Amino acid sequence: MKFLKPAAFAALMSALAPAAYAEDVINAVHFAPAPSDFTQEFLRFVEAVNERGKGVVRIDVKGGPEIIPNPQLGTVQQSGLIDMIHTPAGLYLELVPEGEVLSASTVTPAEARANGGWDLLDSIYQAKGNAKLLAHMNASAGFHIWTVNEPKLTADGMLDFDGILLRASPLYKQLFENLGATFIIQPAPEVYTSLERGVINANAYPVLGYASFGWDKFTKYRVDPSYFRMDVLISMNLDAFNALTPEAQKIVVDTAMEFEQKSFDETAALAVKLAQEMVDKGQQVVTMTGEGKDRFLTAAADASWQRMEARDPSNIAKLKELFQ
Repeated sequence: MKFLKPAAFAALMSALAPAAYAEDVINAVHFAPAPSDFTQEFLRFVEAVNERGKGVVRIDVKGGPEIIPNPQLGTVQQSGLIDMIHTPAGLYLELVPEGEVLSASTVTPAEARANGGWDLLDSIYQAKGNAKLLAHMNASAGFHIWTVNEPKLTADGMLDFDGILLRASPLYKQLFENLGATFIIQPAPEVYTSLERGVINANAYPVLGYASFGWDKFTKYRVDPSYFRMDVLISMNLDAFNALTPEAQKIVVDTAMEFEQKSFDETAALAVKLAQEMVDKGQQVVTMTGEGKDRFLTAAADASWQRMEARDPSNIAKLKELFQ
């Protein structure tokens, strides 16, 4: 039997070492432009993973909607073209309609993890979207309606949708259909031009990220109260997640859970701060009242469940038990 000479053996081990101890690399895309509050939070998560995972795992952020348009994020992750996406569940309900449970939920992310709701939803995402859920972000704040012109209220105190042409996303389509509102489905990057040209005169979106798009230049009124719960997710292609080393998986999962709680604790206060900044610049607040307010909030609560049940009723009973 021939043995390698010491020099040859050392060269062989040197060649093999990079493969044996290669750093796992995760490519990622975010749904909002880089300056937005959403993306800045995601980038802090990325920074934390990369710091803790030096030599083990690294997230390589490719960009935002300029790289992959929002409506395609779910399918490109499902196919494996992108490993990690940071995006609202509402942007790919055609793949996983049950993602709408995050906006309808009355429990916190921590409570959903404790009662088994998160594990159930994760299993649904794995089966339907080939995705591993990592974190539910910004869950302590909701959505608002914003208008160019001063909004009117109905006799019972609900927003009067007459004369309003509202930009919406797939997440709130059912709600506005139920309320008889006139709306168009439009991705966020198109909204500025639509407001500028008068194509729409109202918008539906959270406080977070709103001013970063420049939309507050046009919408001088915010309608309270907020509705739904924000549904931003960090998730990974399931095959890419399973291909990570156990050490890399632990770093990513532990950091995601930490940032999920941090996001919940900080988001509500940030939303108040950002809302006040827009008010300080002249935006006015109109608040629904009385029975009309209750009617609107009830409609919002019912809409998500109605649409989930219409698309796939198989998981509704268990989801209601854990998230309602």
